[in-house]
Amino acid sequence: MTPPATITASAPPLARLRGITKRFGQVTVLDRVDLDIHSGEILILAGENGAGKSTLIKILGGVHPDFEGTIEINGRPARPRSPLEAASLGVRVIFQELSLVPSMTVADNIFLGRALTRRGFVDDRRQRREARDLLARLGLDLDVDRRVEDLPIARQQLTEIAKALAQEARVLVMDEPTSALNEPEVEALFRLVRQLKERGCGIVYITHKMEEIETIGDRVAVLRDGRLVGGGSLSEVSRDRLVQWMVGREIGGQFPDRRGEPGAERLRLEGFSVPDPARPGAHRVRNVSLTLHAGEILGLGGLQGSGASDLLLGLFGAFGRQPTGRVELDGKPVTLRCPADSIRQGMALLTNDRKATGLVLSLSVTANATLAGLPQLSPGGWRRPAAEETATRTLGERLSLRAASLDQDVQFLSGGNQQKVALAKWLQIKPRVLLLDEPTRGVDIGAKRDIYELLNALTAEGIAIILITSELPELLALSDRILVLHRGGATALLPRGEATAERVLAAAMGHPPTEMTP
Repeated sequence: MTPPATITASAPPLARLRGITKRFGQVTVLDRVDLDIHSGEILILAGENGAGKSTLIKILGGVHPDFEGTIEINGRPARPRSPLEAASLGVRVIFQELSLVPSMTVADNIFLGRALTRRGFVDDRRQRREARDLLARLGLDLDVDRRVEDLPIARQQLTEIAKALAQEARVLVMDEPTSALNEPEVEALFRLVRQLKERGCGIVYITHKMEEIETIGDRVAVLRDGRLVGGGSLSEVSRDRLVQWMVGREIGGQFPDRRGEPGAERLRLEGFSVPDPARPGAHRVRNVSLTLHAGEILGLGGLQGSGASDLLLGLFGAFGRQPTGRVELDGKPVTLRCPADSIRQGMALLTNDRKATGLVLSLSVTANATLAGLPQLSPGGWRRPAAEETATRTLGERLSLRAASLDQDVQFLSGGNQQKVALAKWLQIKPRVLLLDEPTRGVDIGAKRDIYELLNALTAEGIAIILITSELPELLALSDRILVLHRGGATALLPRGEATAERVLAAAMGHPPTEMTP
């Protein structure tokens, strides 16, 4: 057996991990991993979902104290047994799973567990003031008085980042920190990360986005199947080599070629508006008109707060009777008062937060994959477990789903495989219109390619797709047309041959509307 690789650099490390091995039952998820984290360096920790990245940083962050191997921090042996103990050693981890209290404000969450007090009581005024000062220093635009549950997921992620940075850290670990951020927010985060690097922090940065790896990283370490398989200075590692380390095989171009021609009109919106429930008289989406054809992918572009996600939620019936305007499916007017109406009409929505609104994490793969299709799989109200398992197995094979068994709880799957289960749930109903909000968020390169190929196959079958993605290269490569939104209104409709990053971003920032034909 080839010994595991060791990724090191010349300067003495802030943190040194040697022979890190972790088992869950009989399954070895980390096998003798060695890693050094250096001051003033951004180390990219790369690998597919399930490679062991999250487990490794949870060991460093004190979540998994039961492991084999040794850790040194600032040259001293350390074995953090809780996140609090890790923080006391100068190690802060921003996990992909948010650890916020939804009913509390942004300021209260930033100071969670270390509240500022005066005479034994929480000094709310001081907390709000210091939270504003911190956010200003970090360049983050957040209202410290808003409750977290009222914020979109991107703002929640920024709150999580601010919470972690509120305490000084020598070693900072960031797990997919941009998964819910748009382009300007990503640029602001990158500026912040570079500032921390200049102050001497050692930063471990986990991302599946190749553009981020090449933009922000100094050095890379790649895990595959729990072992360290390669790495080095990013200036010396080619993109093809990096991908091959991650997936264990060569992959063609990043995006497959779009195939086929759009067919007959499948969906039409005229003057579609979605009121804002929190602000009487205001709208999240205003007077949007569009058409969508069978076999077409219509991309929705826009910055955070553009209304793209609200448009899909309103169309799916998530806001009840509130949306106004005309909706036609296959040329016939329809009224979509609730998600059940939409599902009966052959419409499906993959939301942008699979853990909160896409899956029931404590249920099995089969239970989740058949959730939307139970009326068809179990007519008469009687469950037919054999039929459910067969349907799940068929979809699992189509989606290249990797799970120990179909009875495994979804919460124990990797992010990419969770997303495939969420997709399987909606493919079960054989939709005519598929609404996809960030379908590749938190998904590794191999799983992304599987999803891209799936979208090609679905459109070839005549399914019409509306796609939201915060990754601009993905939006440009996958969309046949792009409708750009700004503050709830449409500003441009760009055919595939005319869509460029510059034109999409200009329209997303509210430049005068382009002449549009729905």
